[in-house]
Parts: sequence; C-alpha cells; structure tokens
Amino acid sequence: MTRPRRLLTVGHSYTVGLNRRLADEMARQGAGRWEVTAVAPAFVHGDLRPIRLEPISGETCQLVPVTAYCSRRPHIMFYGRALRSLLRERWDMIHCWEEPFILAGGQVSHWARGQRLVYYTFQNIAKRYPPPFSWIERDAMSRASGWIAAGHTVLTAIGDQRGYADKPHRMITLGVDTAIFRPDLDSGMDVRQALGWSDPGPPVVGYLGRFVLEKGLRRLIAALDGMPSPWRALFVGGGPLEGELRSWAARLSGDRVRVVTGVPHEAVPRYLNAMDVLAAPSQTTPRWKEQLGRMLIEGMACGVPVVGSESGEIPFVIGDGGLVLPEADQGSWALGLCDLLENPSRRKEMSEAGRMRVQTEFAWPVIAQRHLEFFDRVIHTTR
Repeated sequence: MTRPRRLLTVGHSYTVGLNRRLADEMARQGAGRWEVTAVAPAFVHGDLRPIRLEPISGETCQLVPVTAYCSRRPHIMFYGRALRSLLRERWDMIHCWEEPFILAGGQVSHWARGQRLVYYTFQNIAKRYPPPFSWIERDAMSRASGWIAAGHTVLTAIGDQRGYADKPHRMITLGVDTAIFRPDLDSGMDVRQALGWSDPGPPVVGYLGRFVLEKGLRRLIAALDGMPSPWRALFVGGGPLEGELRSWAARLSGDRVRVVTGVPHEAVPRYLNAMDVLAAPSQTTPRWKEQLGRMLIEGMACGVPVVGSESGEIPFVIGDGGLVLPEADQGSWALGLCDLLENPSRRKEMSEAGRMRVQTEFAWPVIAQRHLEFFDRVIHTTR
C-alpha cells in the first residue's frame, strides 16, 4: 500500500483561523493521499489588531504553533528554531505562504535543505529589491521547485523574471468558506438595528478593509457626496483615515454613516449581510495595486452586489459577478452606485451572478484541489 504524501504548509497568515481553511481543505480533499501539517505563529501583530492563534472547529490538518519575531514588519519577520527542526524532517512537499524575498521566506528555503519547495506569492508589481532582500529572493528561488501566483497580475509582473520563468508555476487565488460567508438576511438586519438604523430605509453602501489612502476611501466618499439618490454608508475596518471618515460623517445631515472598527474576521459575514452594495474603490500607486480584493470574494459569497475599481487584480476577481468602474473617474462611481441603489432588480441579478462565480472559482474545495494538483505535477516533474 502506497503511503500518503507528506505536505508541510507554512505561513504567518495561518494564525487567522479562516486563512487556515486552505490547509484544512487540502487535508480534506487529499484524504488518503496527503497528510497535511500546517505551521502557524502562536501570535502575530495583524494589520488591524494583535492576533493569537485562532482555532478551527473540527480542523482536519495537524496544526503546529511556532514563534514568530518582528511580525509588525513582514519583510524582517522571522521564525524561531522550532520551524527549523520541523523543516528538517522528510516532506514530499513544502508549501511556503511567505514571499521569497522576505526573511521568513529565506529561512524556509535555507532550512528545507533541498526538499521540494513551492512558494505562494502575491507580488503583482515588478520591483528591484535592495540587498539583502534581493539576495534572499535569488537564493530562495534557486532552491524552489515551483511557485504559485495568487493572481493574473502576479503572472504578468514576475512570470518572465529570472528565477521564476523556468520553474513550474500556476495561478491559484485565495478562497472563501461558503458555509460561513453566505446570505443571511436576519443577521444583517440585526447589525442594522444594533447600529441604530431602522428598516426599511435607504440602501446601504458598504466598505470593508483598511482605512488607508490607496484603498480609495476619498474616492468613495466623494462619489457618495455627488449622488442624488438617498443612501446610507457602512465602513468596517480600521486605519489612519478613521478620523477623516468620522469627521466627514459628522458634517452630513441626517443619520447616514456608521464607522465600525475592531470587528473580528468571524463577525465579518454579519456586517456584509447588512450591506446592499459593497464597494472596493482601490487606487493604484507607483508602489501598490490591489493584489486580490478578498472582501469582494467574501461579499459575493454573501450575495452582496459588488462594485470595484480597475486596480490590479480586482477586474479578474469580479469577472461577470459584479461591476468594474474606472478607478480615477469619480463621475462613473457616482453614476454606477446611483444606478444600483435605484435598481433592486439589478442588485438581485448581480447577487446571483456573484454567488455562482464564487461557487465555481473561489470556494475552498476548488482552491485546495488546484493546489494538490499542482503539487502532484511538481513531484512528477522533479522525481
């Protein structure tokens, strides 16, 4: 009887339980063929809040907590010796959800000692890194057996670069748990009532994510200011523009805006279900463009019509499941949002199209199976 292949998957993102659904689903999809072990820091400083290792009910993969240092700064975050000991065991595949140009990614390649190693990268802008990060990337990719691009724009940015072009690779996005992120009108109604909003009322335009300039918050509030249709707005997240959002809300007449911070990931579906439209007006800069737009996948899974800009990966994520608008055209945003708010039947069509797209393209079983198929390919080509 052939023994199951051993897969070790490493990533600081796995501290968040919902992110670890990738490892969990790979264990489920590979049952009998793969034994999956996930490595996650016991604690990291997240973008919006400190995070201790979160449990998953009925988790299928084996979970090994380790120590991560300097997690406030991802480029210099590094793991302790427990990971080195684990990597020196014999694995059929090591999957590293760390960029190959950061210190943690370099640690994994160095400690893996020639075993099959696949990186998962989100870098969708071609950059020249200063030493030592350029040295780390060169060494890591020389040791790697392959790599996974988290989006189409990643393939465009680095697919023909030295160290990447000659290695097996595949485009596989992140996924979403459709059992957790699903339409739930009752929970959405509860959130509105908790926020002090009565129903029926004007439609709610929602935003979910970091309160930073590149996410296009100023574009969104300017579009809302220019809309003749009645609306309410719900901003869920946190960041340096929180004060600006609250000041803008205070200047408006009526009771139209809510700004909610400190929402844990497991509570996000409730807030998404309180929205009639989800907006992602991300703005491309010389150093950044949207790498995925995960809130769009989660919104579509909840049946919320989504509107996104043309920044980075957003058009590929939305596809035929929502509306894509020019990122710099404020008038288009005002008109597009206004049309949706005034057209419930159009919102219903977009809701159904978005949910269908999620089921076929972004549900975790689909994403996990694509990973395992790629690992099988890499093993076959490197045997």
